[in-house]
Amino acid sequence: MILNDNVFIIAEAGVNHNGDLNLAFKLVDAAKKAGADSIKFQTFRTEKIMTKFANLANYQKKNTGSQSFQYEMIKKLELSYQEFIKLKEYCDITKIMFLSTPDDEDSLDFLVNELKIPIIKIGSGELTNLSFLKKIAAKNRPVIMSTGMSNLGEIEDALNTINIINPNIEIYVLHCTTNYPTSFDEVNLKAMVTIGRAFKIPVGYSDHTLGIEVPIAAVAMGAKIIEKHFTIDKSLSGPDHKASLEPGELKKMVEAIRNIEIALGNGIKKANKNEIKIMKVVRRSLIAARDIKKGETIKKSDIAIKRPEIGILPKYREIITGMKLLKSIKQDKPFQWENFK
Repeated sequence: MILNDNVFIIAEAGVNHNGDLNLAFKLVDAAKKAGADSIKFQTFRTEKIMTKFANLANYQKKNTGSQSFQYEMIKKLELSYQEFIKLKEYCDITKIMFLSTPDDEDSLDFLVNELKIPIIKIGSGELTNLSFLKKIAAKNRPVIMSTGMSNLGEIEDALNTINIINPNIEIYVLHCTTNYPTSFDEVNLKAMVTIGRAFKIPVGYSDHTLGIEVPIAAVAMGAKIIEKHFTIDKSLSGPDHKASLEPGELKKMVEAIRNIEIALGNGIKKANKNEIKIMKVVRRSLIAARDIKKGETIKKSDIAIKRPEIGILPKYREIITGMKLLKSIKQDKPFQWENFK
């Protein structure tokens, strides 16, 4: 199982290593220090995933200042399979889970067969690539699937495709907005809840907003997995750095999520041990409004309701009204049942 009682936090390095293995090692160290459960990269052979004349997305043009084609940009961000072997070894030494999104079939085989990744992450761009999803399902690994740019029908097609090949597969669906950065009005976080209800499946959130508020809110709304882009330095060149957290921010996000997990509790409404102590101080009792002698009949005006809760509870006011006092009581003292027995 991927999930236990804790939210699974993926520090999404993606291609923020800029094709430099040493920078990738620094990202591993930063993710570990921040307390993330996993660091995730992207594994691909550029020539297998795009033509040489695929245009840049608008956010890529804006974030890189380039007007070239995607191929030229992405090729510079490639790590070789041999470099990924070293990266996986470094993650093992650092004791953080290595994950990487396969973007082509050869990379899928490499990650599963050679690096033995425990979970396969499906990027939003592959949601409608059903033949690829079939191959992923056949690998018999737990799957985390992002759903940027999609609707419920497309998510349903993807889930059905995977489940036909592998009915018992463990699968998690992440709500996502594919824009870097994502503005708050594009987040639509309630859609995460909709996905979970529609497919009776555990859900999470892959975040591209600036800051840490939205992933924290997602946890409060039931996210079991959080994926968040991070970088060593937002000022580095590349398509995703500007929409990523720096290490200190990532650490704050992880800490905040862990605090929210604790705050969510177990859902059982009852007084906790500290409240039980405070209860006696701030709750009220039935208190004698005057000196009352033995044998007198208690009138409503004889009863005050005051702190602390050391006597008969206020809900019994009507019961003791009209009863005879068997033991005298001084003003401002709490009524006890032995006063009437």
